[in-house]
Amino acid sequence: GMNVLVELAHWFVGRIGDAIIPREPTLIIEYLTPQEIMTRDRIKKIQSKIGATVDGFWGPKSIAACQSYLRSLAPAEGNWPGTSQEALQGYYGSPGDESKLVSVNVEGLGLRYDGKPVKSIRCHDKVADSLKRVLTGLSKTHPDILAQYAGCYNNRPMRGGSLPSLHARGAAIDLAPDTNRLSQSWPTSADMPFEVMEAFAREGWTPAGAFWGRDAMHMQCTKL
Repeated sequence: GMNVLVELAHWFVGRIGDAIIPREPTLIIEYLTPQEIMTRDRIKKIQSKIGATVDGFWGPKSIAACQSYLRSLAPAEGNWPGTSQEALQGYYGSPGDESKLVSVNVEGLGLRYDGKPVKSIRCHDKVADSLKRVLTGLSKTHPDILAQYAGCYNNRPMRGGSLPSLHARGAAIDLAPDTNRLSQSWPTSADMPFEVMEAFAREGWTPAGAFWGRDAMHMQCTKL
């Protein structure tokens, strides 16, 4: 019985000691992989540009600031239709109507499809001039992205849906698909450079990564 009292006394003194001199807090060291450090740095650069808190974490406030910033770059007159099928039909016509397509000469801009040089892109007549301007600019700033061109006109439904994709109207383009897949969230996993999104936003295009949070390869001509 005496031992128990001694133990209790020691314990009690220990608790008082803790109260007077708190124990050292445990130092938590967060180990980040080089990939995570790069991702956080990339997010911080975007955050500083869009006026969000620069903390390297991508949450609802960063998303809202990002979308608002990209909208601010778009032409004031709002040159593209909304995303409803009625609006798209009214502006672009029917999906798969190849009579609306034109060939844009992109020779010398460094576009490659599966490693092979691309000389021309078929797209909707109404987006042709805009697309050429964006690609000409990106050929100077992001040749690495243009070397991973992955298609424009493609008469197919949206991935995972039944409605026609903007590709079916020749009003969307895919770039750098290997690291900007449908399943990858942007910018925490997908790595589409923000400057590429800015270049498209200045022409009023919607960069999917910034507005849907995924499928960052995809840029489409619908109202921002």
